[in-house]
Amino acid sequence: MKRLIFVFTLLIAAGCSNAQTTPPVIAPYKILTTKDVYTTPADLKKDKPVMLIYFAPDCAHCQKLINDMKPVMKSFKDIQVVMITFTDIKMVKSFQNDYGLTAWPNFTLGTEGYTYTVQKYYQLKHTPYIAIYDHKGKLVQAYEKVPEIKDLIATVKKA
Repeated sequence: MKRLIFVFTLLIAAGCSNAQTTPPVIAPYKILTTKDVYTTPADLKKDKPVMLIYFAPDCAHCQKLINDMKPVMKSFKDIQVVMITFTDIKMVKSFQNDYGLTAWPNFTLGTEGYTYTVQKYYQLKHTPYIAIYDHKGKLVQAYEKVPEIKDLIATVKKA
């Protein structure tokens, strides 16, 4: 009987260690935006879904993501998009201008600077990282690699 309990305990522990590591709520970020103001999750509109994208302005995958999103940008008009990086705000502003993101008021771009709060929160190793939260603030889907745009749109529709 003791052996059975021991094996059962090991199975439970193994199952827990393989559990999803993405936290179920949005990171407690504080970013300096391209409008030169600080914002936090408390500034998000209530009852609206959120897509958090952790990116680097000089990351080719991040650039491709935005280029792929541009033709279908209307698919993202009903979601708050928060793009966060650790790089200098000048690079963030250049990225925003280069990709025409100022045309989309639902996009907020900013830097967390060298706090790395968001990086640590999600245990990020690569950019871009995408986390989509529903209108109640619950995690719907997280992507550690760039998804197909059709899959991203489908997830946003679920949020």
